[in-house]
Amino acid sequence: MPPSCQFMAGPVIIGAGPSGLAAAACLKERGISAVVLERCNCIASLWQLKTYDRLRLHLPKSFCELPLLPFPQEFPNYPSKQQFVEYLEGYARKFEIKPFFNETVARAEYDSSIGMWRVRTVGEKGEEREWVSRWVVVATGENAEAVVPEIEGREEFGGAVVHTSLYKSGEGFRGKRVLLKVHVLPREMLGRSTFGLSMWLLKWLPIRLVDRFLLIVSWLILGDTAQFGLRRPPWDPSSSKNSSGKTPVLDIGTLAKIKSGDIKVCPAVRRLTRHTVEFINGKKENFDAIILATGYKSNVPSWLKERDMFSEREMGCHEGHSRMVGKAKVGYMRWGSQNADCLVRQWMPRGLQEDIERCWRDEGKHLMALALALSRE
Repeated sequence: MPPSCQFMAGPVIIGAGPSGLAAAACLKERGISAVVLERCNCIASLWQLKTYDRLRLHLPKSFCELPLLPFPQEFPNYPSKQQFVEYLEGYARKFEIKPFFNETVARAEYDSSIGMWRVRTVGEKGEEREWVSRWVVVATGENAEAVVPEIEGREEFGGAVVHTSLYKSGEGFRGKRVLLKVHVLPREMLGRSTFGLSMWLLKWLPIRLVDRFLLIVSWLILGDTAQFGLRRPPWDPSSSKNSSGKTPVLDIGTLAKIKSGDIKVCPAVRRLTRHTVEFINGKKENFDAIILATGYKSNVPSWLKERDMFSEREMGCHEGHSRMVGKAKVGYMRWGSQNADCLVRQWMPRGLQEDIERCWRDEGKHLMALALALSRE
């Protein structure tokens, strides 16, 4: 049986996270209704399902609020996970955004014969549906899938080996020796948030110079962390992610624990044996569990059949592509996820709504005629 086919007069937004909600709200403000597709059973699924209990925003709330609705004044400068989810749920209610949940996108392809996008989804029970629209907005972010590296001997380790997407609290690891690896950057510099300071500097300086400045100030604040086993990675914190998709972790007390000896820094892992980790320097130590803080990656290339949208040279929302074939990115960036929230708040959904509104007004008659034709197929 062919999948159920639905023509959508407005855009199809893939992802019901902060970026998708922001795009839908900005479009609705202009009288354009969008369909939001979400593969999980809730909005902001990464925040609700794949984060630990004590998580707080690592950016000040002024950089993370979505368009048209500020955070409640009583929220602290760094809202908790629960507060952020509460804010997003309130945002969806205010703008009457009702996503289609449990709709996993299997394929999204531009059909040049009709000048429309065809988005095929698979429901919770395996049922297929097709959504046809002039516009597709990719708002899935960079953190859709956990990056789980292959480690020699993992099967014989015997202890728990979990990705941070499954980690909720340290209660289950109380009294155990746990192996974890991260990169560290201070959350605040010169009395300001690291992100806020970098955004301020980027108004006048290129990103490479900003990176150099942040690394120098970081060294002055943290000192030479190499003496504790934390060597500077061969990439810059703002300009790009490293090859494995990891971004630096903002230090909120970790370094003090390392200096005191409560946290021990180890070299890279060579292989695992029974409750034993062998490092590249040949040293072996016993551990009860391993937590893989190895980051996330996007799953968009697996279903979006439009490769030029994600070329290596792109750094954000490419308006030229948006106007040409009716696609846009919101919250998906080559930089690092720490930049996405700010750019979403400042201009992405606004520019998106202007593009789509212009096409919406110009092509209204054509779209309705096409909808009638598709309904007769």
